[in-house]
Amino acid sequence: MEPRNFDGDADRPRSAGAKQTGRVLVIGPYLRVRAGSTDAQSESHVQRDAEARLDEAAGLARAIDLVIADAIIAPISQIRPATYIGKGKVEEIAALAKSLDVELVVMDCALAPIQQRNLEKELHAKVLDRTGLILEIFGRRAKTKEGSLQVELAHLNYQRSRLVRSWTHLERQRGGFGFMGGPGETQIEADRRLIQERITKLESELKKVQATRRLHRAGRQRVPYRVVALVGYTNAGKSTLFNRLTRADVQAADMLFATLDPTLRALNLPHGGKAMLSDTVGFISNLPTQLVAAFRATLEEVLEADVILHVRDISHEDAEAQQSDVDAVLRQLGINPDDSGRIIEVWNKIDRYEPEQREELLNIAARRPEDHPAMLVSAVSGEGIDALLAAIEQRLAAKRTTLDLSIDAADGAGISWLHRNAEVLAKELHDGRFDMTVRVDETKRDIVVNRFDAVPRLSA
Repeated sequence: MEPRNFDGDADRPRSAGAKQTGRVLVIGPYLRVRAGSTDAQSESHVQRDAEARLDEAAGLARAIDLVIADAIIAPISQIRPATYIGKGKVEEIAALAKSLDVELVVMDCALAPIQQRNLEKELHAKVLDRTGLILEIFGRRAKTKEGSLQVELAHLNYQRSRLVRSWTHLERQRGGFGFMGGPGETQIEADRRLIQERITKLESELKKVQATRRLHRAGRQRVPYRVVALVGYTNAGKSTLFNRLTRADVQAADMLFATLDPTLRALNLPHGGKAMLSDTVGFISNLPTQLVAAFRATLEEVLEADVILHVRDISHEDAEAQQSDVDAVLRQLGINPDDSGRIIEVWNKIDRYEPEQREELLNIAARRPEDHPAMLVSAVSGEGIDALLAAIEQRLAAKRTTLDLSIDAADGAGISWLHRNAEVLAKELHDGRFDMTVRVDETKRDIVVNRFDAVPRLSA
């Protein structure tokens, strides 16, 4: 359904039949931006297109199989403390919700608990804000125990602030014990206490998850394998690229948050070396802070990564704004998005462009500074993948040492060890000895130097 602008003067469609299960009305209550206003940069470094924002909100609703009855842009001049939108807009949306016979109204914004409660009273329907909607998606998609723990923790932190809802059972009080006296513990206080106890237990379990991940990382460092992490806006094509690079079969679909649980696979590099490639949860604009905190255990793979691939859907109309949103989350995690020595920008989905447009993209990429290159790829067709792998290998090699050595051809164990623990760049047989050029991690450098009498290559 095409999103439409709702300023209150347009004729609205009427309900055509009986009530359908899961019908939802999506509202985009976006602030009007005046020309030259500094407010345009309040949410993102790049201002988003209102229709693209609403289309994304509708996509989030469809991601949990809700039926979109209508999707409306409701421009507002200021945020109202009581209901977020003005009284007139509330009345118009209430009439529309009634005519469409919807069960749920999704507000594409972050609502305060009191705003959510007041809107539900006025609209006579359940109201879900952007944070709640994303939490619902995560709750359905998380498959592993770790993912489920993280989602539950985020949901409880969100729910704890919303125990001001007007359900009558929260207004009851329980009597005090013995001589304690007083009115006793209210039901809302009891609920809040139970939630806090569950949160404490989940945080304890997640600490165990983090400890396990640290052990796994320590094991990989002993091998050692470098870690390459994929980050990017949701639906940028990370999982498809992951499958292309590793020949894996991770779920990849044209939907928001198709995959949540982290996945690690071996990545074969052009000169025989290996790295571990990590696929992570997709980012999104206004990602709830509860989720950033809860998924920190998962995102530790990004924090520890030697190279980060920032995958962008370069064909998306809001590609620049999406990049800004991902950069903002990286900064939240303590990662500098401008660290060109660690981050490679990957422009994905170039297969969607005509040859002339693709050539223009190549020219744009060519004009970028040498220390901030962009790799143009199509995870679907495989175009540009070889160049991307070479760029990954080059970044990883920057932290490795290139050594020259000569080894007896009869030393099969030594040659085998080198192939397992180093990248063999060159190997030539001369008079019963192999002259080899290898590239090794700094943790293995001294072993190779001492065992094989290797010398650093000065030109490396």
